[in-house]
Amino acid sequence: MLGAAALALATATPAIAEPRHDGFGQATLTGFAALPAQTFVTGSEPSGSLIGTTPINGITPPFADQPVQGFSGVVRRGAGIYEVLSDNGYGNKANSADFQLRVQRIKPDLNKGTVQVIGGFNLSDPDGHVPFPLTRADRVLTGADFDPESIVRLSDGTYWIGDEFGPFLLRFSATGKLLSAPIPMPGVKSPQNPYLNGEQPNLGSSKGFEGMARSVDGRTLYPLLEGTVAGDAPGALRMSEFDLRKGGYTGRRWVYQLESPANAIGDAIAVDAHRFLVIERDNGQGDTAAFKRIYLADLRDRDGDGKLDKTLVADLLELANPKKLGGFGETFRFPFQTIESVVILNDRTLAVLNDNNFPFSSGRTPGKADDNEFITVKLARPLFADPRVSK
Repeated sequence: MLGAAALALATATPAIAEPRHDGFGQATLTGFAALPAQTFVTGSEPSGSLIGTTPINGITPPFADQPVQGFSGVVRRGAGIYEVLSDNGYGNKANSADFQLRVQRIKPDLNKGTVQVIGGFNLSDPDGHVPFPLTRADRVLTGADFDPESIVRLSDGTYWIGDEFGPFLLRFSATGKLLSAPIPMPGVKSPQNPYLNGEQPNLGSSKGFEGMARSVDGRTLYPLLEGTVAGDAPGALRMSEFDLRKGGYTGRRWVYQLESPANAIGDAIAVDAHRFLVIERDNGQGDTAAFKRIYLADLRDRDGDGKLDKTLVADLLELANPKKLGGFGETFRFPFQTIESVVILNDRTLAVLNDNNFPFSSGRTPGKADDNEFITVKLARPLFADPRVSK
């Protein structure tokens, strides 16, 4: 609900609860596919020169080509094809200058358990919209320029991408060309923001627009910060409203309250005019992963506490797996440090993807770099979503 109550920040910090299913019940794994960690863009430029030469999880950098990795956002394109957003490269601004920002086009085959890379496009700024210096003279964007973490596609074929370094909103053409200057978030700056000019940042590093939903009518964006702005209550994350027709923030804002201030969000997608699916996770991987969930968050704040109402729809560490898909047991765990992509396939089925932080994460097998996994999850009951979200 809009108004003062919706803008209020929480003062209490809830503790992590024991795993529960709330009103939805246990979700079920219905599909599994994996893209091997060592998958590269054919004929691309070398990458990884700034992360050293010591083997990492069994893989030795640098690399002869650009890795297909780090899925931090997903767009459904139909015919079983998805576009996935690679993040800034190797984890930070300092080591990712030779990683080219790119949208990968993939096609999972759930029958074979494989994922095929069928194309993609790099992100660039040939028309000089970015007012600060870029890494490359040809203005192909790199992980030292932006940290893209969320993506939506509009009906005109253009893309909006949420960045963490500003945090900025970035608008791209259907072929990856930046169409306008980066749009900053009013009153919020990260340590990597190029406009700090000695000012103290009020948002943690890598805590920008990790999630961003497009409204079902296509008129509005809802970018969601991954971290808490200084001065806000612990674990309170700002979700803002951006009017696409006016090209600016409306000033409306809501609070998504993490179950623990140590948690983070991974993605957000609209279910209807009021509700969103949000991935919330801890920072653990493998056996230390204890909290990887998808919540249904409602803007209407029916209990009046100033925060989005939350209902657990899927515990990704406790999925039923009666068919033992992927060679796993009857309970399937998605135990990755970062899980950053969710898309609605139909009213009871979601697709969920991990970010493998190539080559650093090893949540599936200790000492082995994680693959990019693509799973489908059937919810225990329908979302009753707006039909437009699954088209």
